[in-house]
Amino acid sequence: MSSRRNFIKRSGLLLGAAVLPFPGCIAAESKEKLGIALVGLGYYSRDLLAPALQLTDHCELKGIVTGSQEKIPVWQKKYGIKDSNVYNYQNMHEISNNDEIDVIYIVLPTGLHAKYAIKAANTGKHVWCEKPMARTANECQQIIEACNKNRVKLSIGYRMQHEVNTQTIMKWAKTQPYGEIQQVISEAGYNGGSINPWKLKKEMGGGAIYDMGVYSINAARYSTGLEPIAVTAKQSTNRPDIFTEVDETTSYKMEFPNGIIVDGKTSFGESLNNLEVTTKNGWYYLRPMQSYSGVRGKTSNGKILTPMRKNQQAVQMDDDALAILNNTEVLVSGEEGMKDIHIVEKINKASATGQRIQI
Repeated sequence: MSSRRNFIKRSGLLLGAAVLPFPGCIAAESKEKLGIALVGLGYYSRDLLAPALQLTDHCELKGIVTGSQEKIPVWQKKYGIKDSNVYNYQNMHEISNNDEIDVIYIVLPTGLHAKYAIKAANTGKHVWCEKPMARTANECQQIIEACNKNRVKLSIGYRMQHEVNTQTIMKWAKTQPYGEIQQVISEAGYNGGSINPWKLKKEMGGGAIYDMGVYSINAARYSTGLEPIAVTAKQSTNRPDIFTEVDETTSYKMEFPNGIIVDGKTSFGESLNNLEVTTKNGWYYLRPMQSYSGVRGKTSNGKILTPMRKNQQAVQMDDDALAILNNTEVLVSGEEGMKDIHIVEKINKASATGQRIQI
């Protein structure tokens, strides 16, 4: 943490009795924007996160980590990234000495999240990790422990929880303005276009249940405000020549306390983008519920939930940056991400055995 001490010394900050509990946390007055390094320069980083970073108030793209040499000059020219802020997967540990980088954002295939999130934590920088958090709940726990050991903040990239209409649904789970929740339908999937090859590999965390399923699982949890107690599930494919290792479609039924039933579905072969909540005195829905823009909804008494006009990823990253700058709780913790992966494992077991599995 010598780089951190050097920064404090140069900035003239005096640390007395009120020492920050996270050494990597920066007092709000010391930095206006946090330097972000993206690990992995695939589609999501290239087309969504990097452009969104240009729209943030509290972040700036400062570094990249890539194994593709040909991408480096393209990114440097577009975003003005210094040679000293370019890393590969073998030397990314050297980010520990770079004062310009405050956060390392893991944007890799799911099967690599644990390995590189732990590497990131060991640099002493804060860690943002894309969803799904990891392949197993055990890997999730390892990430959490690495961040706790290094006393850095960990946030999981659940952009939907930063979206205003989704936050309304989360609030209604607690206030129940339409009466007790009775049933939920939660569906997320897509059809058409090419599927990234790694998403077809089991060891890389591929399959619909990981890639799109966590949207429907997380929505089931935040729309009820509860945790499931049991699940049954069925996985299938209409393209067995392509989906040889992972699921193309997973349908599941989750049981929640108070008799609430959630019918969930996720797929790489169907366009699914729907969250419906039936209550004692009415209903409400978000449709689409997990698109990059245009999330909208309606209620049984005619209330319209209009789309948020801000960029979702920009809002997510600004929220997470403010949690670091102000040393407050992150909106989506590692524990939250781990809960979904624990459920994914139970869904896979339920499908494999054909049995009702307790959670």
